[in-house]
Amino acid sequence: MPTCTSQSASPVKTMQDLVRSLNEAMGSGGLGDDLCTVRKVKQLMHTYASQSDDWAQHAVYHEGTRYTRNLVDDGNGKYNLLILVWGEGQSSPIHDHAGSHCMMKLLAGELDEQLFAWPQDGSLELRRTTPLRTNSVAYMHDKIGLHRIGNPSLTARAVSLHLYSPPYNMCKTFDESTGAAVQSICTAQKLTNLMSSSQTYACSAGFAADPAMAMPQGSAITSI
Repeated sequence: MPTCTSQSASPVKTMQDLVRSLNEAMGSGGLGDDLCTVRKVKQLMHTYASQSDDWAQHAVYHEGTRYTRNLVDDGNGKYNLLILVWGEGQSSPIHDHAGSHCMMKLLAGELDEQLFAWPQDGSLELRRTTPLRTNSVAYMHDKIGLHRIGNPSLTARAVSLHLYSPPYNMCKTFDESTGAAVQSICTAQKLTNLMSSSQTYACSAGFAADPAMAMPQGSAITSI
């Protein structure tokens, strides 16, 4: 294990502070293979205490979708930061992360993370289920396995903050009973950037909930 030196960091009181601190921590290289940077970024995510006034305007949700993915900062091109809003009782498919790091912080509500081993002999093995509560932080990478995130509440939505480094717009989703994989994509809309009044692109998807983005029946590509 690498020896990581600790450095004093600026207080992380707001999400704007968090974004600035993340930019400083990752510099121009993103997370890459530096485990010390991964640990530092995870600690920064822990340090920020969720305040709905920081992120409520970015927590866009479309009725009838499982969840939405809203880009609030595109970092330096080496990572991006998204807010996901999860409908009541809804979950993601089992998926990989296209070789990227995934850091997730729960901003409101509750989520369950199910960790799966990569498929062998046509099946997926559930290794563990981890309950996440407000301000919990989780880390995921393809080297660890696959996962599925779900909102166990049937009466309340959940909101989570996700950091992906490097950013990606395609991954694989997996059938739990067969282990079969398909390529999956997300769609885009515009939102106000968290750090300024400018406009930036956002991912907002829930299994091709937008009819205009739905793939033909039998297609090998779906929306996640």
